[in-house]
Amino acid sequence: MKVLRTPDEQFNNLPGYPFEPHYTDLPDGDGGTLRVHHIDEGPGDGPVVLCLHGQPTWSYLYRLMIPPLVESGLRVLAPDLVGYGRSDKPAAREDYSYQRQVDWMTAWLEANDVTGATLFGQDWGGLIGLRLVAENPERFDRVVISNTGLPVPPDLPAGIIEEVKDFRQNAPTPTMMEMAAAISGDSQLGSSDEAGRGAMAFAYWQKWCWETEDLPVGMAVGGMVGAEKAVAPEEVAAYDAPFPDPSYKMGPRAMPSHVPTLPGDPSTQANLAAWQMLEQWDKPFLCAFADNDPVTRGAEKAFLERVPGSKGLAHVTFNGGGHFIQETRPGELAGLISALVESA
Repeated sequence: MKVLRTPDEQFNNLPGYPFEPHYTDLPDGDGGTLRVHHIDEGPGDGPVVLCLHGQPTWSYLYRLMIPPLVESGLRVLAPDLVGYGRSDKPAAREDYSYQRQVDWMTAWLEANDVTGATLFGQDWGGLIGLRLVAENPERFDRVVISNTGLPVPPDLPAGIIEEVKDFRQNAPTPTMMEMAAAISGDSQLGSSDEAGRGAMAFAYWQKWCWETEDLPVGMAVGGMVGAEKAVAPEEVAAYDAPFPDPSYKMGPRAMPSHVPTLPGDPSTQANLAAWQMLEQWDKPFLCAFADNDPVTRGAEKAFLERVPGSKGLAHVTFNGGGHFIQETRPGELAGLISALVESA
């Protein structure tokens, strides 16, 4: 496996990100090693909050949440997924999969002996983090999730499945505007089936990321924050910092295509097994979703219905906030996490 490492100078003087880097060497699953970066802030003996980011972001996304969490006495661990941030970046898109990300982060959990943790996961941070919880329940005491899910493909008519597959394989690469219109629901996608429209809309994101060689990471993050907050140009540049040229972007390009969206997709069975575990999870499980996230809006309902630990908690639905809720509601999220740790 060929692995790239972003030069350290890319991370000099990033706004709002003064945190000292920490590194763990892990097996890459292909006979080599990967260096995985994480932030470790707050008292060493404080309750641990594990903050997992998603795609295409990195631990920079948590810069606004870390200070209030630390002020409340919590120890914050915020790793960069392999392929993101200051972590090493396998150079081929084919090096990435959902299962590999779970395996790498499981190895990281074990190497750093994380126990008694509260997971906070958003986007892929939830997809991966919930698998970590289900497969390592003894390491977690609480869960807080926002704008994420644990996807299992719905039953879809054969015609819709073929339509999505044909689009992904044969259609021209959508423009950024076409992708944004599809994700936001402003595009007519043909299917009268709601699940089919959802699969096709997400296929636009998958195909755009997979086929866009120089993925505009910072611009995409800024666009998904949207009208909720003005992301400053220097913050957009910080989201781009881990990727000095297109060869470093294989992780962000690859990961959307590994979300299980069609029957038979890899990781479907593993996610079903995770759901079986979560259906027995009786430790605190808090949902804090935005009501205007076009990707995950309403996804919290499954957790509230199926996870015993969600009962009796004061779940939050933010009025606005968008997909990257860590940018738009950092203080409120930090307060929810701190209050849950204190009360449970």
